[in-house]
Amino acid sequence: MVLSRGWALFLTGVGIWTWVIWPRFAVAIWKDPRSWSTGRVGEFPATGFLWIHALLIAASLLIGTIVGVLGVRAWRASGRRPDRQAP
Repeated sequence: MVLSRGWALFLTGVGIWTWVIWPRFAVAIWKDPRSWSTGRVGEFPATGFLWIHALLIAASLLIGTIVGVLGVRAWRASGRRPDRQAP
């Protein structure tokens, strides 16, 4: 299956958008006081709030990367279609 160039551009844009937005969100979560415990003895400093958001961010970046790569591959494949050859 070969996607149109429009869809390929859309998928590539989604991949780029993901890498623009999620790292900024990660910084905000890192700086949030709910991400760190109060420092009680024997308690790990990172809280569940941080771990859950880190997992969500990692999953989103992975999915965005896959979508972006598919978009680039679709863009390249759409240029090689036989019906798009120059006369």
